[in-house]
Amino acid sequence: MTDTTPAAAPLAATFTTRSPATGEPIAEHPVYGPEEVSRAADRARSVQAGWAALPASRRRDHLLRWKKVIATELDAVARTIAEETGKPAGDAALEVVLTLEHLAWAARNAGPVLRRRKVGTGLFTVHQRASVVHRPLGVIGVIGPWNYPLYTPMGSIGYALAAGNGVVFKPSELTPGTGVLLAGLFDAAVPEYAGLLTTVTGAASTGDALARSGVDKLAFTGSPGTARKVMAVCAETLTPFLAECGGKDAVIVTADADLNAAADAIVWGALSNAGQTCAGVERVYAVREIHTQLCERVVERAGTLRTGAGADAAYGPMTLPGQVDIIERHVTGAVAAGARALLGGPESVRAPYVAPVVLTGVPEDAAAMTEETFGPVVAINAVADVDEAVDRANASRYALGAAVFCRKGRTGAAIAARLRAGAVSVNSVLGFAAVPALPFGGSQDSGFGRIHGEEGLRSFTSVQSATVQRFTPPIALTSFGIPAATRERAVRLARALHRRR
Repeated sequence: MTDTTPAAAPLAATFTTRSPATGEPIAEHPVYGPEEVSRAADRARSVQAGWAALPASRRRDHLLRWKKVIATELDAVARTIAEETGKPAGDAALEVVLTLEHLAWAARNAGPVLRRRKVGTGLFTVHQRASVVHRPLGVIGVIGPWNYPLYTPMGSIGYALAAGNGVVFKPSELTPGTGVLLAGLFDAAVPEYAGLLTTVTGAASTGDALARSGVDKLAFTGSPGTARKVMAVCAETLTPFLAECGGKDAVIVTADADLNAAADAIVWGALSNAGQTCAGVERVYAVREIHTQLCERVVERAGTLRTGAGADAAYGPMTLPGQVDIIERHVTGAVAAGARALLGGPESVRAPYVAPVVLTGVPEDAAAMTEETFGPVVAINAVADVDEAVDRANASRYALGAAVFCRKGRTGAAIAARLRAGAVSVNSVLGFAAVPALPFGGSQDSGFGRIHGEEGLRSFTSVQSATVQRFTPPIALTSFGIPAATRERAVRLARALHRRR
């Protein structure tokens, strides 16, 4: 595998990654400082010039070759993900599969989406031919998360590369091996453009160095607090910034919904990956007449799940050790404030594992309802009607994803349209995540900007508007030589035209 380290000499400082389940060491990785990160950005920029000059069809072929290599090495990639995150091997393999779907879409659609596009002109510019073109920005910095260390950052990496950019990727310090492997597989698949994608490893200081390295845009996934700090660094140089900062996603369940389907989806959305999903289910609002039935179905399903390191575990340990304390605080605080634990409770927290917790009657101002729990905990509260459910769902300062369950899809879509979430599924959860053509992102504390889909491709480009004069106009309005009488006639004509309906 090609070495992706841009430094001329080995880096002195290193850090150790450890198994979230056992605490045993996994590997040593170098800590990239400002000089090394800058060299990585310079290297990517030198390679990017030739990459951007390629026809879109050639870039597509190169990226599809990379996709083929990742698919061939799927077991190795999934094994690295599972080792670093603690998630079950099957979940890690599905993450790779989902990543391949997005990479394939970006590679095949970048050309049609970003090609030069003609636009119409007006009466006084009929002599001009106008067009819009999307140009690569240059080098994109990507700071990735640990919960989905391949799928989430590839929403920026794959789309940025497809748009003609180079990328410097700083994975989470908890999952650096996945990032190193990803860049190595790119170099192996496309050796003539080795270094176009470079991985730099380290913690916060490395991310800070990347933000200061002169990249042309920074795509970040993480907490709102960290996003504000990184964005402040980017603001010093007016570096464009894209932020995906998590969520507190709500599910609305109407009186006529299929409760079995809703319960099954809620359990998976809340507990898969140990609840460590930015668009996972954390809040449920069920109309009062079916609230008890829904709770019973959720508890029945969640109660059969087991966590641990065994092959039969539904999910694994908490990847970030500090998250255990947050989960315990949320559950304990909710119960102390009057909530009922229908399944589990404070005793479910046994680091590094957390057994499923189902709460009801949680006060809307409790931390379990206002802060991102990011664990296998779901609160199911009763509401009088759909209007109250929508109001409560929209009351959160997060606005990333949501879901609606009801009998008729058209009614569900109408309810979804009232939600502020950036992505909504009707009669499923996280349905949008598996559709590469759909943009993904949120607002407020969930961040801003979009990855995936056409919007995701365009977000890693700059827009250039161009006009080409086709013939000399009869009235040259952009000249000091125009007679005053001619200018006045043009003004009268324009006013007459625009006074018409």
